This record gives sequence, structure tokens and C-alpha cells, in this order.
Amino acid sequence: MSDLAHTAGTAGTAREYHLAHEPHPENGTALGFWMYLMSDCLIFAALFATYGVLGRNYAGGPGGAELFDLKLVAINTAFLLISSITFGFAMLRKQLNDKSGTLIWLAVTLVFGLGFLTLELYEFYHLIHIGATPQSSAFLSAFFTLVGTHGLHVTFGCIWLVVLMVQISKHGLIHENKRRLMCLSMFWHFLDVVWIGVFTFVYLMGVLP
Repeated sequence: MSDLAHTAGTAGTAREYHLAHEPHPENGTALGFWMYLMSDCLIFAALFATYGVLGRNYAGGPGGAELFDLKLVAINTAFLLISSITFGFAMLRKQLNDKSGTLIWLAVTLVFGLGFLTLELYEFYHLIHIGATPQSSAFLSAFFTLVGTHGLHVTFGCIWLVVLMVQISKHGLIHENKRRLMCLSMFWHFLDVVWIGVFTFVYLMGVLP
């Protein structure tokens, strides 16, 4: 039987042909998402390079050693790293077609992700409250841009996580949801890798004299 379906119009009208099933290459989504992640790598590479150039331009104001609270940042880093582990547990439950287990671990991941965002917003609020705003120096402009861009990515990841949990709750672990879960997993682990770079390059090196 042909894989083409057609609809016949009335006399004198042209017939319209279309595929009975929309084509979707097996690895098409993964390849496309890897290309997106590579473009995101370029964005963060540019932001890291900018911070590398401007990170010591304090304009007579305070530097990282005076502003950064490493204990708070370490807790925040732990939140994000643990969320990556819990996402891994969710993927393991997905492999076993355990819908409820997958949702539970995704919910735990969301809690840690929101905890990370809460501490980051608190840090930003504290810095702005003491007058360390993005307009204060080139260092702070580069800092807020780099860390804020990462925070926006985590925010979008949390929103994506909620939407996907709703989809899994309604439709289960169908092939489409497994594919979406795989893409979100790559995105979430990518954010962890970027944050390790931020923690090392911005915070740890920032407190050095």
C-alpha cells in the first residue's frame, strides 16, 4: 500500500497529495538539539571572554574578594550539582517505564533548581542593596551579565521541567515525551557544566588577591 494519502476534489479541481505520516528522522531531534547547545556554548564563551577582559576593572570600587560570599555560592553550587544527580535518577526510572518514579525525581530536581534560583536572586538583591550594581563598574557589568544569563537558562529549564511533568502526567512515557526528556536532560547537564566554569572562573578566582 502506498504511503501517500490523497483527497479527491470535485470535478475539475486538482487532487492534493500528502504523506499519511509526517516524517521524523530517528536522530533528527538529538542532532538539532546538539546544534542548539553548541550555539549556546558560543554565547557563554563570549561572556566568559568578556568577563576575562573586564573582570579586574573595578573603577575604584569593591572587587570579588569584598563582595562574594563563597559559603553561599558553595551551597548554591551544591543545589545545582545535586539536581543533576536527581535528574539522572529520573532518567533511570524513565528507562524502566516507571511514570510515577520519573515524576517524583523530576519534582525533586525542580525543587533544587528553584532553590538555586532563590539563592542567586538573593545574592543579586544583596549586591544591589549595598550599591554594587551593574552600572558601578565594568567588573560588575560583566559579572551580572554572565551569571544572570546562566540564571535565565536555569529559569527556562525549570519552566520546561514543569511543562514536561504535565505532559508525562497526562500522556505517560510515550516516545515523544521520552525524546523531550532526553533533550531536557542534555540541557540541564549542560547548565551544570557551565556553572562549574562560573564557580571556578568568577567566584574562586575572584576572591584571589
